[in-house]
Amino acid sequence: MSKRNTQQRRHNIIADLNAQGEVSVDSLAKQFDTSEVTIRKDLAALETSGLLLRRYGGAVALPSEITEAKVDQLSQQKLHIAKKAAMLIRDHNRIIIDSGQTTSALVSELANKKGLVVMTNALSIANEIHALENEPTLLMTGGTWDATSEAFQGQVAEQVLRSYDFDQLFIGADGIDIKRGTTTFNELIGLSRVMAEVAREVIVMVESAKITKKIPNLELNWQQIHTVITDDGLSDEMRIALTEQGVKLIIAKG
Repeated sequence: MSKRNTQQRRHNIIADLNAQGEVSVDSLAKQFDTSEVTIRKDLAALETSGLLLRRYGGAVALPSEITEAKVDQLSQQKLHIAKKAAMLIRDHNRIIIDSGQTTSALVSELANKKGLVVMTNALSIANEIHALENEPTLLMTGGTWDATSEAFQGQVAEQVLRSYDFDQLFIGADGIDIKRGTTTFNELIGLSRVMAEVAREVIVMVESAKITKKIPNLELNWQQIHTVITDDGLSDEMRIALTEQGVKLIIAKG
């Protein structure tokens, strides 16, 4: 099975688990005519997503109600936004993926990209990138762990970022202030601003329900943002208001 079918193979592994309760690396490698190394990466990625538990030589299934809850965490809007975002990424690009649920949905869309260099400050995203078969070069900011954002923050992380330059930053938002820019509940906004400084293109991935949410902390102003990707729940009035800020607006239709 080719790399482009990674997602389908992983879907089939979960189906087998649900039917059998457990699977072995050896049997899966034979079933899908691939290496045991590839299967172990599949199992690692699925465990990171909370869809199974690895055991010596294979994996066991989670209770179905837990699996369904994990899958539901990524809304369809997030998945559609991630697909549109991935279309902007060229082979061999150097990108930053900031922590967050919407940005994490982007990782599985990178499976067919060649020669990527990916920086992140989130352990969960790093684990998912590490599990990709195309093996992007993975960089991490390091720094001080922040439990609120579930990511590394602080001066060390900022210094590491300033050692590189990137083609694109993919970042989420808790809210969008039409007049000011992206907003967040988190008061640790320094790293986000450094990410924007070291990237040639800043792409905000945000669900339409978050636009016009009243949140006090300004994260990135409109002068720092190049593109906003959102879902088709956006009103015509908001579409006009966003484009008037000078950003490129991309609508991910369901």
